Amino acid sequence: MDNRASRSAPARRTRGIVLVSLVILGGAIGAFVVRPSPVASAPSSSSAAGGPSTGTQTALDEADGVIPDGVAISVFDEGIPAVGRLDPELLDALRRAATDAGTDGVGLRVNSGWRSPEYQQQLLRDAVVEYGSQEEAARWVATAETSAHVSGEAVDIGPFDAAAWLSEHGAAHGLCQIYGNEPWHYELRPEAVDDGCPSMYADTTADPRMQP
Repeated sequence: MDNRASRSAPARRTRGIVLVSLVILGGAIGAFVVRPSPVASAPSSSSAAGGPSTGTQTALDEADGVIPDGVAISVFDEGIPAVGRLDPELLDALRRAATDAGTDGVGLRVNSGWRSPEYQQQLLRDAVVEYGSQEEAARWVATAETSAHVSGEAVDIGPFDAAAWLSEHGAAHGLCQIYGNEPWHYELRPEAVDDGCPSMYADTTADPRMQP
């Protein structure tokens, strides 16, 4: 055996081990430096909701008029902002109607009442996403500037039998369905007590109040 070859073999193995170790270490360092932070890459809650990405967004809650799905709210629950911040005359008419409906075994529930401007705008953004365009969304959701919910002058009534009862008997209390495509949406029309409810608009886009 060549002594020089036997002496150089361990040296070659040592250099090989060192090179492999450096490659592995370099790869680990590179992965650590290049990998983005999961926090930095996550979308903001605003952009996820379909609105402009500002990095911050205040969560909407009961104080904005939000009524969680599945929660039954009575027209007598004045401590709930969605009910308590309705126009007093509208609320009085609703309570009289609810009392009459109760004698027929029907319970009126508020699915949506007063809303903050922020809540209304969020609903409009959601509608644009759902319906695919601003034009189609406008048939169902008004802007914060024009919405009767924001002014406390509209209420959405459920369940189905309650809205049907109000459609038949609401005029006696000055409560009228306003839009043909929204059988749950009611507003106060005091003249309806004597003259009946006015003709309905097909949807919000046909309502002159909603025009810019």
